[in-house]
Amino acid sequence: MASSSSSSDQSPATAIAKAAKSAFEASQLIPSSERVKALHEIKQELENAKEEILEANRKDLSAAQVEVDAGRMSSSLLKRLDLNKGDKWDSMLQGVLDVANLPDPTGIVTYATELDDDLELYRVSCPIGVLLVIFEARPEVVVNIAALAIKSGNAAILKGGKESNETAQLLSKAIQTALSKTSIPSTYIQAIQTRAEVSALLELDQYIDLVIPRGSNSLVRTIQNSTRIPVMGHADGLCAVYLDESADLQKAIRVVVDSKIDYPAACNAAETLIVHRSLVRTIWPEVAKALLDKQVQLLCDPETRSALSNLSPSSYQLAALVHPSTPSSYHTEHLALTISVLTVSSLQEAISHINAHSSHHTDSIVTESEASASAFCRGVDSSGTFVNASTRFADGFRYGFGTEVGISTGRIHARGPVGLEGLVIYKYMLRSKSDKGHIVGEFGSGQGKKQYKHAPIHTSSVPF
Repeated sequence: MASSSSSSDQSPATAIAKAAKSAFEASQLIPSSERVKALHEIKQELENAKEEILEANRKDLSAAQVEVDAGRMSSSLLKRLDLNKGDKWDSMLQGVLDVANLPDPTGIVTYATELDDDLELYRVSCPIGVLLVIFEARPEVVVNIAALAIKSGNAAILKGGKESNETAQLLSKAIQTALSKTSIPSTYIQAIQTRAEVSALLELDQYIDLVIPRGSNSLVRTIQNSTRIPVMGHADGLCAVYLDESADLQKAIRVVVDSKIDYPAACNAAETLIVHRSLVRTIWPEVAKALLDKQVQLLCDPETRSALSNLSPSSYQLAALVHPSTPSSYHTEHLALTISVLTVSSLQEAISHINAHSSHHTDSIVTESEASASAFCRGVDSSGTFVNASTRFADGFRYGFGTEVGISTGRIHARGPVGLEGLVIYKYMLRSKSDKGHIVGEFGSGQGKKQYKHAPIHTSSVPF
């Protein structure tokens, strides 16, 4: 047995995990200003290596297209892979700066009390430790998470999907180069390439403190079932928009269309549209026309489908784009220009449907009623509940977090887009300033025993 343990200790995965833990521990006495410096160095290195990185990304895209054509990869995954799409590159760099400019989330006092004369207790925010982040496609996640980890004082081990391997390697190289110009250990951010390394790391709960999977339902479920390490994340992005009976037509069109088409492959895109029965012959056909104009396929229940029978088939391609829904439609994350449509008779029915069918990610109501808005936001059990706003706003960058490490639909620690605050926990610091120190034996209910003061201390910093 001793021989087996020794062999295990020498495995590549164990070496990576131990190096990350050592880097984390060594970094805790490094001033926060050095972490900010590291982020600026990372941005500069990425700019220096832009053409080389984008060329690697083109290679990944070319290889991925072959997989899509062969039916082995979804087109939605391919879209997530493109680092040069729209403003993605510039947003990635801006995200690094935004994180650098955010307040330090560590060392913040969230509770302070005087237990006795000269005995002070402080609850202080601190990093989690070593993060293992596993993601698919989106190569920019390497940079997003590295920035958040460094700023929040956490070490990170990153594993991207094989489809983004070329890009991720060069992004990681730029980050390593930048770290070498600071006092932060170069092993603070490490990248791994193989599934075997992931499997081995998932067993190393003595070194790794939190696993964050970002990707498909199957990826997240596999991770959750394969480790003792706490897992933070979400499996699906099954978001809904509900058109309340008081919905305004223009708001309904704008919110529904943007929620569906702005980025259909994203986890915060709407997959279900719920329509109050009073709107089926009025607002719904207009919303449907707006969606059909954008080539969105509608999977309708009988009522919403019947309401479209008077539309001109030639103008809106009804035969091609409008189909009956099935029970499974409302459990499906389409990740494409497809939306499932359902009729309900009341706000409560809409809330009940969402709570039973959604992934508790983000859901929105379109309404002019304050009472309905309040009931929806309180009644829907999701990490984000919106009023008259696109579900696509559910994003760390848009929330002002700089960027995000992922979305959490969990019930503890962090929920919704996870930025810096989601990557810190806290510790309790107790200090006696008495000449004799303090001991518990002096406190109690008997004669001559001390009583705890529990007097609040008003401070935002730890005085030691």
